Amino acid sequence: MPTPDYKNPTEKYDYISGQHGGYYRHDFIDHAYLYNLYFPPEEVFTCFKDNIHDLVLNYPVAQDVLANLVGTLINQPAERIVVGNGAAELIKIVSGQISKKLIVPVPSFNEYVNAAPQGNALEFPLESPSFQLDVDKFAAQTIASKADVAVVVTPNNPTSIAVPKKDLIRLAEMLAGHDCQLIIDESFIDFTHDPDQFSMEDKIEQYPHITIFKSMSKAYGICGIRIGYMLTTNMKFANAVRQGVHIWNINGFAEELLRILPDYREDFVKSCNQVKKDRDKLYKDLTGFSQLTVYKPDANFIFCRLPDTGMNAPQLTKKLFIDHNIYIKHCEGKTLAHSDRYIRIASRTEKENTNLVDALASILGYHNK
Repeated sequence: MPTPDYKNPTEKYDYISGQHGGYYRHDFIDHAYLYNLYFPPEEVFTCFKDNIHDLVLNYPVAQDVLANLVGTLINQPAERIVVGNGAAELIKIVSGQISKKLIVPVPSFNEYVNAAPQGNALEFPLESPSFQLDVDKFAAQTIASKADVAVVVTPNNPTSIAVPKKDLIRLAEMLAGHDCQLIIDESFIDFTHDPDQFSMEDKIEQYPHITIFKSMSKAYGICGIRIGYMLTTNMKFANAVRQGVHIWNINGFAEELLRILPDYREDFVKSCNQVKKDRDKLYKDLTGFSQLTVYKPDANFIFCRLPDTGMNAPQLTKKLFIDHNIYIKHCEGKTLAHSDRYIRIASRTEKENTNLVDALASILGYHNK
């Protein structure tokens, strides 16, 4: 293995902060990336090992079979599904090739805007300090701008705040008849206290202009196996996206995982429940920092605001890494006012979360236990 391009913790931080993955190779605690640490179970890896020759040596299946496999998992007809090499592939197709004018509340997952051609994406600011989506204002802006794609990420990234289902239904009704596809990104929905009460999956027949996007990397803990999917009853939109994916966009390991996942439904639910338990304790511990604004999380990560004075978010992130070998995400560069005052902390195991809180206490110095 080549020697990493750093000689001390400061250089290591500079190197890591410029990467988009491969963190496991560099020996630090990753509270930045957002995934389920309790799934998949070991039996899944045994299955990969037992079939590794076939998985490596043979062509995987194409879109029709993949859609059937996801359909079995989520109990939906295959024709409503397009499977992507992660949700990022589907986002790139919609933002970069299909949409003429896309609108998204910000701060949010940057790829929706990044993948759009210059001038094709409109950012709708979420109002501080609540960061709740005002669906009436969002609908009005969407219609006024003649956007053909509107995106809502729920729970949102980085705020970890979910949009109430009743608000999403009202938004769908307001956008009906305006030739606008409403993409609802539910990549973190499994970490809400009751996913069925937040998901719009059961409304796609009633509202054909709704499309659900879902990255499986987060909830299923499979970041290295790139799988995402979209679900819609709008066949014209589904076919347009389908035309954008190449014939073998999913590898053999991803295909095998989709084949066996239905056997692990119970394990999956248990794993998400454990994630929620750990997250809730971390949230409670973080609220003990008297000067830290901690937003109640609906996903597996927690959004916090640092005080207006003192250390900013990039400085805190760097010090936490250099002094404690712990990496969190600062929000400088996100589209929000005073972005350098915000941090996003991924929940890990209870012990790792406790170590993080202790490390923060040693740096910030105002934790009240």
